[in-house]
Parts: sequence; structure tokens; C-alpha cells
Amino acid sequence: MTENPHPASAKAQLRRELLAARRALSPETRSAAAAALAASALALPELADARTVAAYVSVGTEPGTRELLDALRAAGKRVLLPLLLPDNDLDWGLYEGPRGLAGTAHPGKMRLWEPTGPALGPDAVAGADAVLLPGLAVDRRGMRLGRGGGSYDRVLERLERAGSEAALVVLLYDDEVVARVPEEPHDHPVRAVATPSGVLRFSS
Repeated sequence: MTENPHPASAKAQLRRELLAARRALSPETRSAAAAALAASALALPELADARTVAAYVSVGTEPGTRELLDALRAAGKRVLLPLLLPDNDLDWGLYEGPRGLAGTAHPGKMRLWEPTGPALGPDAVAGADAVLLPGLAVDRRGMRLGRGGGSYDRVLERLERAGSEAALVVLLYDDEVVARVPEEPHDHPVRAVATPSGVLRFSS
């Protein structure tokens, strides 16, 4: 009889499969998905009503966020973007448009696009009304599978400590909404998922 794998092992296997699927997407498919994703996300009341949105700049084969960032800023939202710290925690800066981003190399990690303005401190995220989370999958309960680096686990812990009621929204490709994500005690459910074909919202 085969035992169920430990959640961490199951997560690692699922991450490998999902990353391989992303690498197989053509540039044309990714570009079309980014435009559709921006439209889907902007339709969410949690984003439409937000004054401050903590977001991120997509890299590599992640669902594209550039169009969404510009649309949020054009709608008058205050948009926060992360700055990766040496210990993998996240500081935050304001998004002032594409010219306010710089490619930043971090040892052993993918090159990231980060804001060039003043750092606002790791606790700045607690002032966000909505937080857009990167991820690899979400299940029908709203449980999210991240990349495994731990940066956003710290963000979610910080929000919890601050008593934040920010709406957590994960951005994914359509096929990344799955039946079940392996779960560990520190994992947090999200409020909604936005994909190129639409949104799925979860009960609290």
C-alpha cells in the first residue's frame, strides 16, 4: 500500500509539472493571456473598489501583469510593488510607471523588475486594500500553491499580525485552477483567482 506523499513533497512535484506547462506556452499565448487577465482582474470588485493595491511585476513565464499594473495606475490606484530583501522578505515601493522600474539581479534568483523610488518598508503592505499574489495553482477551496521561496508566506503573516482585511487575489492561467492543492498548516486561502477566462471567488 502506497502512503500519501508528505505535503511538501507533493507540492514540489506539482510545482515541477506546472512550471513545465508554463514553459510550453508560446509567446503569443502568453501575450494574449496577459491582456485577458488584466480585463478579468479589473472586473473584480475587490480591485475596482481598492485605493491601494499591492501587486508585482511578472517575470519569465508567469501570467503577465504589466497591462494590469498600468490599468490600475490609470484608474487612480496607489500601486505597491515588492523589493526583494537579502533574507527573502519583501520591502515595497510605489509603481510610478514602466520608466520607474529597473531590472535587479539577486544572487541565485531570476532577474526581477523592481521600483526605483524610495523603499516604504516591509509593513507598507499592511495598508493595501487588495494584495495580488503570484502562484502556480489554486484549488476549489481557495488554497494557493506558491513558488516555495517563502517571501509571500511572510507577507501573509505580516498582514495577519496587522489585522488586515485586504482581499487576497491570485493571478493564474486557466489550467492552473485545480481540484486540490497540497496544504500545510501555514498556508492561507485566497479570496479570489483571476485567469484569462474570468474570475472565481471563494467564500471566506
